Amino acid sequence: MKKNNGFTLPGESGYEKLTLELAERWGADVIRDSDGTTLSDEITDAGYKIYSTICIIRGHNEWAGKNPDKLQGSFLMTSPVTASGTVLCIPLMKDFFEEQFKINEAAESLKYWQVYDRTLEREVPRENWKYVAKEKAVIMENIEPWHTYTVSFHAYRIWEEISMYNHVTNHWEKEHLMPVDPIYPQTQAYLLEWMDRWCREHTATNVVRFTSMFYNFVWIWGSNERNRNLFTDWASYDFTVSPYALDLFEKKYGYRLTAEDFINKGKLHVTHMPCEKTKRDWMEFINDFVISYGKKLIDIVHDYGKEAYVFYDDSWVGIEPYGERFEEFGFDGIIKAVFSAFEARLASGVKVKTHELRLHPYLFPTGVDGSPSFLAEGNPKLEAQNIWCEIRRAILRAPIERIGLGGYLHLVERKPEFVDYIEEISDEFGRLKQLHEGDGPICLKPRVAVLHFWGKLRSWSLSGHFHETYKQDLIHINEALAGLPFAVRFINFEDVKAGVLEAFDVVINGGAAGSAWSGGDTWKDAEVVSKITEWVHGGGVFVGVGEPSAAEGYNTFFRMSHVLGVDKDTTAEVCHGKWQFTVTKEEGLIPEGAYVRGKEVCHLTDAEGKVLMSEGGIPQMVIHNFGAGKGIYLSSFEKGPENNRMLMNLILVGAGEDLKQHYTTDNLYTECAYFPEKKKLVVINQTNAQQSCRISTPGRDVSCTLKPYGVQFIGL
Repeated sequence: MKKNNGFTLPGESGYEKLTLELAERWGADVIRDSDGTTLSDEITDAGYKIYSTICIIRGHNEWAGKNPDKLQGSFLMTSPVTASGTVLCIPLMKDFFEEQFKINEAAESLKYWQVYDRTLEREVPRENWKYVAKEKAVIMENIEPWHTYTVSFHAYRIWEEISMYNHVTNHWEKEHLMPVDPIYPQTQAYLLEWMDRWCREHTATNVVRFTSMFYNFVWIWGSNERNRNLFTDWASYDFTVSPYALDLFEKKYGYRLTAEDFINKGKLHVTHMPCEKTKRDWMEFINDFVISYGKKLIDIVHDYGKEAYVFYDDSWVGIEPYGERFEEFGFDGIIKAVFSAFEARLASGVKVKTHELRLHPYLFPTGVDGSPSFLAEGNPKLEAQNIWCEIRRAILRAPIERIGLGGYLHLVERKPEFVDYIEEISDEFGRLKQLHEGDGPICLKPRVAVLHFWGKLRSWSLSGHFHETYKQDLIHINEALAGLPFAVRFINFEDVKAGVLEAFDVVINGGAAGSAWSGGDTWKDAEVVSKITEWVHGGGVFVGVGEPSAAEGYNTFFRMSHVLGVDKDTTAEVCHGKWQFTVTKEEGLIPEGAYVRGKEVCHLTDAEGKVLMSEGGIPQMVIHNFGAGKGIYLSSFEKGPENNRMLMNLILVGAGEDLKQHYTTDNLYTECAYFPEKKKLVVINQTNAQQSCRISTPGRDVSCTLKPYGVQFIGL
């Protein structure tokens, strides 16, 4: 009998024997194609369900060549140039990769261009500059010498970024694919006809895997290889902009956006910064369009009796899986590429029938993070072990129905140890997913909320994969929480004012001052401060990490310093005295090996703060009683077994719970989950060494010894 672990296997024409052998070994019930691969009849006729990958906006070069004004675009800003006189010439494409962008010189584009005096942060009047098409440059006159100037202009994207990445990574010698923009009625009509024809021709396809919808996360390449990656952000909307869309926006919202609304002094609108109403309106406008038109494509797929899954990466901008309207699409499933536990939780929380994780390493010679995965010197088994070890923590806590791989299957022939390990992972996953068919695992009592600017909309996410955002405290907090035995939700400041705090025992706010994660100017809202203060006084726990509740202009830098018992040192306080303290040792609270780096320089605000960690006379971890509740401050947080357990302990102690809880292990290098409906306890080893642990349950204590990276399923 064939085993079925819910595994999606990347097949490859020309490697039929390998494809079908691994499908059986890995417990696959689905075979898929990938970018650069096809499936032969021998594969599609082998009795497996077939996924077919499409990126709806690329692969239409013939049509795009006839309709070059229907390509996707973006605003770009030149690097600042200092004027030495009253006349200045700025070449527009000097800093940008000319194979990616082409200046949009149309009249409807030029009306949105802007020139800025960045010394004054003031727009240069239109009569003082002109675009010279022959030179691809803007010439300014009557300007101020020794001021710096920039030009913000609209450009077409002539090479779709994921295609561009594949060419560079895999040395493709293929035609550059151009991204068409479905905002235009002509593009919409073409793509609807194309989608219908595609479904009609692909009779073997059971699932159409959209990659993803229309607009890619922003990825701006530079002309100089020393700074090729000028800007990347996972949730930016910069690649959704066209003059036509801007005109539609003005008609709908009653005001006109400018280039500067997107350029934002050259900072653009990264996810980790709070945004103004203009950005919120634009996001809503694009989301409305992506849903309304995207649903038409999905309806065609359903009309042909096929399912529609969406890839939660690549061209996902505008889809907003945690938005209020996502279910209107009618997607049957969602697929997320994962390196980490928080990404597994990001996928699991989306309201669809099927949640699938695409594991790494991807079957490309070089990994997304630059690892030499399937090159001669690569060790893909070790990569897979480390990644599986992380995401397995999340799969214990939240349901995932499927896992799989993507890429060129033939690369595994040179890595037999990788093949063996993927078989282990697949078999293990097959058992884990069955446990979630009931009510799920038991959670500990404290209910946890993570508070930031975006709230639910950016649940479990920051600005990219972990290796892209590792410096931010919140990504580490998300990663720790993803595998801890707590119910976790993400809330924003409007939720606070609406009274949502009563549903939680612990609120975590962490990040750099001014960031979306700390909250930025939203902390200037006195109602927010009052609501949280009252909630903590009544028994809640406010955990602040890094620069929590930071806002300029008040008597304290941390708006919640009266709760936390800590404030950040500023130059205004260099002459002020500081409270002296001694470090308190709390038995069992801080595991051996746990640490907090002294990233922020803070001081106590009163004598009541209990300092649990310090360095150089600076408090790094403080517990502060406030009424019936507590403030807990950490100057930073980094994920890891010791620190993950420390965070769990702080949440428990803060909420007034005993550190010794049923269904938790006494060895922090192991974790567990109990599924009461299945009467099954799952214990995992998070290290490459043998570990032993004891788990307390209401009936008896359970002891077990686990091999490196091992797992045990124990009936109770």
